Amino acid sequence: MSDVEDVELRVTAAFQLDSAPTVRRRVIDLAGPALVEMLLVTLVGMADMIMVGRIGPAAIAAVGLTNQPVFFATAVFMALNVGTTAVIARAIGAGEKLVANNALRQSFMLTTIMGIGVSVLGLAFARDVMVLMGAEEDVIPLGVAYMQIVAAGAIFMLLTMSVAAALRGAGDTKTPMKVNTFCNILNVIGNYLLIYGKLGFPRMGVAGAALSTSISRAIAFVLIMRAVTGGRFILHLTGPARFDFPLIRRIVNIGIPAAIEQLTLRGGQLAYLRIVAGFGTAVVASHQIAMNILSLSFMPGQAFAVAATTLVGQGLGARRPDLAEKGALETRRIGMMVSGFMAFIFILFGRYIAMLYSNDPTVVAKTAVVLRIIGLVQPAQSTQFILAGGLRGAGDTKWPLYSTAIGIWGFRVALGYVLAVVLDMELVGAWIAMAVDQIVRSAIIMFRFRSGKWKLAKA
Repeated sequence: MSDVEDVELRVTAAFQLDSAPTVRRRVIDLAGPALVEMLLVTLVGMADMIMVGRIGPAAIAAVGLTNQPVFFATAVFMALNVGTTAVIARAIGAGEKLVANNALRQSFMLTTIMGIGVSVLGLAFARDVMVLMGAEEDVIPLGVAYMQIVAAGAIFMLLTMSVAAALRGAGDTKTPMKVNTFCNILNVIGNYLLIYGKLGFPRMGVAGAALSTSISRAIAFVLIMRAVTGGRFILHLTGPARFDFPLIRRIVNIGIPAAIEQLTLRGGQLAYLRIVAGFGTAVVASHQIAMNILSLSFMPGQAFAVAATTLVGQGLGARRPDLAEKGALETRRIGMMVSGFMAFIFILFGRYIAMLYSNDPTVVAKTAVVLRIIGLVQPAQSTQFILAGGLRGAGDTKWPLYSTAIGIWGFRVALGYVLAVVLDMELVGAWIAMAVDQIVRSAIIMFRFRSGKWKLAKA
């Protein structure tokens, strides 16, 4: 059976049968590959940080302070991908393959144009960004080198993200998993060779980690392009490079709130990191290690959010809002089981995980404490990730924006400043504020989902 036939049969089965086992199987079919992919990406990111951490705290701080501005710059692209996924999911659910292929093409063209701009800006203003982030003198040169190399290869990452989002909207989560699995393994190998100078390669340190990342992203782009130009998959990147403005408006109308949400989120994260950076390199290193480990818990939530987005979008496209709701709730139920396991790991084994990153006892101790704090709110974090994904699949992207704005700025940043700086709780205060942020966002998203008004959203 071809990949196209496999995906089409799964989509058809989901809309013909709405029994709990069928919905559960569909959730696992979608979330399983995405979960494997995202867990691998996270584990590779952890391996990156562990390898860089062996150079010293300044190297960890350089990578951490660089990644946040990079994430901020990619916020608009992530929002564009939200619109693309939602439109394609609706089109596939309604049996409109031409619309789905056209949406992929429009997203690809927009990402190409904007991605070139991001690469140029990253190369030109790397030092200014590091200074703005509050990096100390020993960190700035490392951060500049890392950012410039990553910026040079950013276009490959952005285009790969665009195509992967389109494929997930069509119900194909396996292809992005295969591509990213292969290329992340290459990234780890490249890190080993280029950071430490093994097998005759130059010892490049932090710059070697950046170069390995950019090379692996370029390879991922080549592989995923083969998937949508070879004719064996449900989506095809074909047709003239001509803008379809009505379709772009559909994508953008969904994506604008998501773009504002991402900018709000990344801006809040930058402000939050700026608060932490004021406590010195050791605290920043502890914070970045904890964030890197915490990303392990983000990935399951994001993987199940992919399933919720696709199921809700395809369900509404097929005029089955009941099945859309059932899919989202089943996805949340399974995701909560995974989050409970993650909470157990963070609370009981946080110190031992931190020891993989650093030999500095101060860094290890601080990291272990904050991991226990965030372990307690894993269920809330999972809920807000997954149900927000369901809302986005419906095209209801305003409420995730509201929850992010209130949670990030009202609690993570404002409360974080009060606890960390005013009350002198430093890193512990900052992470208590992050935990409160997750609880507040979860409550807002749950309120919106239970209202059922998302079933009337247009995409």
